[in-house]
Amino acid sequence: MSLPFPERDDGTAKMDHDHLDLSPDGDATSSDDETIKGEREQEYIAGVVENELQDPASDPPIENGAIANRYRQLLRDRDDASEDGSTEGLPRRAASPIDSLLSIPDDSPSVQGSMISSVGSSRVPSLASRPGLGSPTPSFRPFDRRFQSRISSPSALSPRPSSPAFLAGHSRQVSMSSQFLLEPGETETPSPPWEVVRWTRLQKINGQAFSEAGKRNFGSPTCLAVSASIVLGTSKGIILMFDYKQVLKMIIGPGTKAVESGPITSIAISADYTTIAGGHATGNIFTWDTSRVSRPFLHIPPLDATQVQNRTVDGHMPNVSITHLGFLGTRHTALVSADDRGMAFSHLATRGTGALGRTVKTIRILGRYPDAPPPSSGKPLKPSTVLAFSPLPLGNVERATDSIGLTAMLTPYLLVIVSTTPVAQTQHKSARPKDVAPHSAMSGCLAWFPAVKLKVPDPSTGSAMSKVKLVYCWSNVLTVLDVDEIQSENKDKPPTLKFKSRSRWKCEEAIVAVQWLSRSVLTVLTITQRLIVLEDRSMRMTEAFDLIHKYIYHADLFSTQLHNLVEQLDEDDTSMHGVVADAFYMSFKAYKGRIFLLGFNDVSLGALSNWADRLIALMENGDYIGAIELATSYYTGDANKLTIGLPEDAALRHRMVRDKVMEIMSASLKYCFGQRQKSKSSVDDQHLRQLAETCFIACQSVGDLDFLFDEMYDWYEDVDVEGIFIEVLEPYILEKTISTVPPTAVKAMVTHYVGKGWESRLEEMICHMETATLDIDQITSLCKQHGLYDALIYVWNEALSDYITPLVDLLTLLIPLVQNMDYTNSGNPMDDEIFGVNALKMFPYLSYTWTGRVYPTGERMRDEVAMQAKAELYWFLFSGKSITWPKGSGKTFLTHPAQMEEPSFPYLRMILQYDAPSFLSALNEAFEDSFLNDSQEKQLNGGTGRDLPEEQIFGLTVDRQYVVSILLEIMNPNDFAPEDTIYLDMFIARNIPKFPQYLLIPGSTLDKVLAGLCGYPGADLEEDAQLSAEYLLSIYQPPDVSAMIPLFKKAGFYRILKRIYRNDKQYGKLLKTYFEDPEGQTEVFECIAECLQPRPGSLKRQTQDVHDVIKQHAQQLVELDPAQAARALASYAPDLHRFILDSVEEGSELQYTYLRALLEPDSESSEPSATTLDRDFIEQYVQLMCRYNPSHVSDYVGIVQATNLRLDKLLPTMEDTGVIDAAVILMAREGQVQDAMGRLTKHLETMEAALQGLFVSADDQVEDLDIHESAEELLRGLQKYTHVGIWLCQGQMKTTKKVNVVDRRSSPSPSDLTPDENLWLDLIDTTVQITRRLSSVVAPSQPDRVSSTASPTPVLDSDKLVALLRSLVQHTFTALMTATSTQSRTQSSNHLGTSSGGSLTFLRILRAFLARAATTSPNLADLRAVLSSIFSAYAYEESILQLSNRLLEQQLFVNVKEATDLRQRGWRPRGSTCEACGKRVWGPGVSGNVFEAWEEKRAVENKKREEKKATLTIPTPGRGKGKADHPQAETETYEGKGKGKSTNPANNPGSSAEQAVNGKQDVRDLTVEANGDVYARRKDQPLGPLVILACRHIYHKACLDALQAKREGENGHREVDEFGREAVYRCPIDG
Repeated sequence: MSLPFPERDDGTAKMDHDHLDLSPDGDATSSDDETIKGEREQEYIAGVVENELQDPASDPPIENGAIANRYRQLLRDRDDASEDGSTEGLPRRAASPIDSLLSIPDDSPSVQGSMISSVGSSRVPSLASRPGLGSPTPSFRPFDRRFQSRISSPSALSPRPSSPAFLAGHSRQVSMSSQFLLEPGETETPSPPWEVVRWTRLQKINGQAFSEAGKRNFGSPTCLAVSASIVLGTSKGIILMFDYKQVLKMIIGPGTKAVESGPITSIAISADYTTIAGGHATGNIFTWDTSRVSRPFLHIPPLDATQVQNRTVDGHMPNVSITHLGFLGTRHTALVSADDRGMAFSHLATRGTGALGRTVKTIRILGRYPDAPPPSSGKPLKPSTVLAFSPLPLGNVERATDSIGLTAMLTPYLLVIVSTTPVAQTQHKSARPKDVAPHSAMSGCLAWFPAVKLKVPDPSTGSAMSKVKLVYCWSNVLTVLDVDEIQSENKDKPPTLKFKSRSRWKCEEAIVAVQWLSRSVLTVLTITQRLIVLEDRSMRMTEAFDLIHKYIYHADLFSTQLHNLVEQLDEDDTSMHGVVADAFYMSFKAYKGRIFLLGFNDVSLGALSNWADRLIALMENGDYIGAIELATSYYTGDANKLTIGLPEDAALRHRMVRDKVMEIMSASLKYCFGQRQKSKSSVDDQHLRQLAETCFIACQSVGDLDFLFDEMYDWYEDVDVEGIFIEVLEPYILEKTISTVPPTAVKAMVTHYVGKGWESRLEEMICHMETATLDIDQITSLCKQHGLYDALIYVWNEALSDYITPLVDLLTLLIPLVQNMDYTNSGNPMDDEIFGVNALKMFPYLSYTWTGRVYPTGERMRDEVAMQAKAELYWFLFSGKSITWPKGSGKTFLTHPAQMEEPSFPYLRMILQYDAPSFLSALNEAFEDSFLNDSQEKQLNGGTGRDLPEEQIFGLTVDRQYVVSILLEIMNPNDFAPEDTIYLDMFIARNIPKFPQYLLIPGSTLDKVLAGLCGYPGADLEEDAQLSAEYLLSIYQPPDVSAMIPLFKKAGFYRILKRIYRNDKQYGKLLKTYFEDPEGQTEVFECIAECLQPRPGSLKRQTQDVHDVIKQHAQQLVELDPAQAARALASYAPDLHRFILDSVEEGSELQYTYLRALLEPDSESSEPSATTLDRDFIEQYVQLMCRYNPSHVSDYVGIVQATNLRLDKLLPTMEDTGVIDAAVILMAREGQVQDAMGRLTKHLETMEAALQGLFVSADDQVEDLDIHESAEELLRGLQKYTHVGIWLCQGQMKTTKKVNVVDRRSSPSPSDLTPDENLWLDLIDTTVQITRRLSSVVAPSQPDRVSSTASPTPVLDSDKLVALLRSLVQHTFTALMTATSTQSRTQSSNHLGTSSGGSLTFLRILRAFLARAATTSPNLADLRAVLSSIFSAYAYEESILQLSNRLLEQQLFVNVKEATDLRQRGWRPRGSTCEACGKRVWGPGVSGNVFEAWEEKRAVENKKREEKKATLTIPTPGRGKGKADHPQAETETYEGKGKGKSTNPANNPGSSAEQAVNGKQDVRDLTVEANGDVYARRKDQPLGPLVILACRHIYHKACLDALQAKREGENGHREVDEFGREAVYRCPIDG
């Protein structure tokens, strides 16, 4: 967490305390700010940054970005259209004055063309009875809705964003975009006016190190290190050290052995900045004391040839580049290093005098020597290197990790963290994450951040000390690792380190370098030289920009070592990479929040712009609106706090930013209005509006709303644009964010909105303001002047607690109507305010007040205020007299000023005459309030201890009974029309059931109420009136209900009538009512079920009445739903079926649907019993089915149970409708098989004639006739009826089969045919003749027939039609052959004849057919062509079957052979000893006579094979389905799944196996014999079987049985096969 940092005079800020404190003075407790102040060199760097900072591009100021303008758009939309929101919830009826609420006074009139009824009327005409209005349609249901005001609180549509995060124009990177929004793709990275990183080229360093002379003298820079100095290593082995003034302080190396050791490849600086170490390309390491650089402080050479050969000591190999180097802790003589061959070492020098007096002890901590022996595991070694390497630097707080030399190393495969002191020990290992993109660029980098002491506890952990953190990257995956120290119980032991990966982030491309800018901010360099800034905890990318123009120095250090991983790339191995990235780590460093880049041509320094810099940059760029919005986002915490140097703690951040926000707003207003005074065009009104919106949001965010009126309003007022300020203020007032406005601003508000014609918006604003700041006289007069009665009521009520004066003002609007009846005769009454919105506001006002709500906002009143308000209004309306108001004024408010005396209850009467429905609706809401419960309770709650005025005393006595009594007295038929009294009847009827304890009304009055409800004036009121009557009848029972029934019938109150008849058990009338009710006819069937269901005590008369009603409405019942009607009557009145059917039109679809529901009910519905229906119903149903569903007739007559259907009645209908198949089925069932075949053949010939006619007409008629489709349809019909004939013949054969079994005669002569054979002959002859005759028509031989006509005949698909045609004969012959062959097999199996009987039947039929054809066919050639094509089709089918059979057999053989080969393949065991007893079971050294046992096994197998062969040669008696009993030498046993068997007493141990199939082990070639103790068997003992499992473990079967028995004994279950042996083996080792 950051703290406020001191700012310079120019507004920029210094570095925050998050940065590392590595000051040379070694004060670990000093803060970063103090360190920076105390170091002259580091202070100077700030000056370098400012002096060499390039000027940002001066873009022209762009207009400020738009704040969310939703509210203004809503207001414009609302002003363009009528304010229908004001009437939401109000009761309405046609031409009611309530309709005028749909528009505001300054809009167009509500209703046109209405006039007052008569001039000389004695009373105010009712709204419902006025000419032009008609009946009150549609019904507005006044008692089902609630009044709502146009103004609600708070506003549901907030125009203001809840936080500056919604500001569209000024985000982090697009603060200049303002209102200019770019389309996606127009720009890649919008640049802000500030530089995200302020880059400075260190010119002096560049001039000395990168000039031609510098490169000639020192060599080119190759690596960079930064601490208190800037240190460069060069290609000539020289180290250059610069201070922060860019002065070359030291040139290290010339004249020493170092310049002979090759280029510098790595540099390290000690913790106290006094020692510098350099690693060379030859493997040498030199350290230098900066106070004496003439000779090296320490020299660590690589191994010489003798050491490499003997390897008595550790060290780098010669001529290997030292790619990484670092000091451990505070020591100058302890280093760690790594080379490009993947080896890392720890170096510790002993104390001594000078370089010669010191010895260095080197310990290998990573990698292998090139000639080291391979590992014992036998795995091949992969090439490796050290991609990243770093020892843990020191923090500003002492930790245990400082003394153990913690070093992190990253290889292509592992992250390894080791401690080097006191001994080298691995502390943590982590493999490369799987998230790394496969085949991506191989790169690796890491960076430590040490533990530091915090001035403010960390908000996420609450600790005053941060943890040690390590960030490391593999390819594109970045991970942050936390290191925790767990203290040991023994103080002498070092603490235990716990490493935990906390955060992970994936980049779009490979990461090549990473550094900590501060404790909470990371900077990442990608392979395309793109710099990304990340916040640590959230892993949010806050900045990203390209550095390609910096030409960052990079070198290929790793590809030589890792080329095998790339060149031998395995596409299947996703862990490999496609390319090795260059190394950037030596060129990218961060120190004290600054970024140092080593380029090919220069050294650059960069610093992130902090929040103050960014605000100043925006102000200097002229975008002051953007600056205010950005500062507001800083205050609220929506910006990237950590990146810009703001603390996470809200209180600290607010203290830092608040004053800056106010300062920027003041300066912006001053500048903006100064420009406005110079030139109005330079700052237009839209710009001022955006400035106001931005300042309002900023003031609300920082909680300083006084600034708006104390300073900001004056600026707008001085240049006469306060209207802009007021309009921006409006949404804040409506939200009640700002409720107090100074009087001067209120006056300006009124003037501005009235001038714009926005009175309604002004009214809404007034209703949301505190009335204490308003000028009451001014506001009330203004509201009356402009008709702002909502605001007027609000001011009277809230400011003066006066609830009567607003009602008096509203009623005053109605006096002209009462005073002069022809007031509006000459014009449209709706054009006047009398019928407009204003007078109607009294009804929502009364509703709100009587229910204890503030009008018009809807907020709840305080109890004492609500009691006063309700009492005063009840007194005003129900006191029955005219009152003097205001009190003491002496002015009596009169409703008829021109008359001598006022009627009773003048104000209530006038309101009822004006709009009785709306008033009764408001009163209906008031009745639900507890105020009207009991006057005694009100006296107690109202406080009788104080003196109350008259109006409150009277008002507290009013209750519901009193109100209803007064209404009944006033709204009598003499003074009010039925269109108004109906609403009083509805009001009473609905409230009596709700408040029976408070309302006592005589029965005679309630009878009149019921009669009034039955006499409703308009059809639209029917539902409301019936509902009201139901309410009343739920609590009141009329003494003579029968007298009310005619009224209910006339009114159409069917629900009431149903309830009466149901209660009286008048089921006939009940059912009749259902028929008469247009909305309840669908419930007729439920009513029938209810009325006719058996119940105890039911009378026959009741059932007869129901039957009579059903008969009277029979046709109506069927028309409603014939299927449901059939089901209902079948269940409850089956004797009415005939009557119902006769009442419906004969032959109609209704009859068919009705009968279908009876005879073929759906499976879901309850199936009525069809046994009670006689055949007349079935015959009628079949006749109707022939007309409406002919395709189903044959199916139905095939399954129908009735067998006595009359053919003479059904056949004519079937023939007329073409349902011949059903006719054939019926005739066959009646035994008329020959007649059925004759009828069928006749129909086939008819269809043939139709087809011939179709083709003949194709040549003579127009070509648009679809000949092909019709022909195909006729041919499919022929096919269908041919199959019917086949069915008939097959059925006859089955029938005669039984006769032939019983009464068998001698074989018939060839010339005699049986009846069933005659049927086949007739069918075959008919189909062949039809095929012969139609073949010439379908496929004519003369091609000129088509072209002979003038118009071309449509092209026919002759092949398809011929195929359909020939299928007739083919199917017939196929069926005949099948039938005769089946007959032959049946006869053979029953031994009733020879197997050639069926063939004789076929031959007899064929011979008879040919004989008949010879006599009837004029040309046998045509017949031969037909038959040859048919028989060739049979031959073709036979060849296809033979080919398919051969292919199947071939494939089956291959599959069986593969399965056999797989079964014979053995498994090789993993070892040669039993896994249980450890004794050798096979191979050299195995005990026992294995070979003899194998020979015995082969002998047994051969013996069994011979026995089986002999068994197969013995003839089998009987039918051959049994097995002969013969002796067997061994019992054949099957185990497992039957895939193996064993007959021998001993196996060959090398060939027996136990295999796993589908997760189970199958036992193969096993014997049951196992003698003696399995763990101590003798050498001469017979060998037992072996078991080899799928996991390649091998056991003696006896050993495995013992182990499995022991295990299964513990489980209490053992799995055995049918012979009682173990069926499944599982390996005790692998399971």
